[in-house]
Amino acid sequence: MMQVREVMTGKPEYLDVSASILEASQRMRDAGRGFTPIAEKETIVGVVTDRDIAVRAVAEGRSPNEKVSTILTGKVLYCFQDDDVKDVLQSMQTNDVQRLIVLNNEKNKDFVGVVTVGDIADKCQDDDMARRIVNASRHYY
Repeated sequence: MMQVREVMTGKPEYLDVSASILEASQRMRDAGRGFTPIAEKETIVGVVTDRDIAVRAVAEGRSPNEKVSTILTGKVLYCFQDDDVKDVLQSMQTNDVQRLIVLNNEKNKDFVGVVTVGDIADKCQDDDMARRIVNASRHYY
């Protein structure tokens, strides 16, 4: 069994809920990512993706100076660092996402990283895992 801790990106940056849409987009550009967690007092309260910026900000004519909180996705999907990667891929497929917040454990729920389909693909070791990655990515084009 491969655990999330073996493939995740540890301690990624997050933005404060008071940051602007412009700050979020610049941070994602500079880091080469399409996703950033949003926190309030170090608690993850949502996420913003490049798609959120395109669909909820640009397409709706919002000012880049508006707070990122106006466009974030408030439903935080997560897994735990000890979870089996196969279960995480199934969760991604079920929820039509390619990234999950990683928490340390069910008791503390401390933010420790992010896991993406790409992270898992980089460590893919067998055909079954490859099929699961394809299934988790199927809705993107």
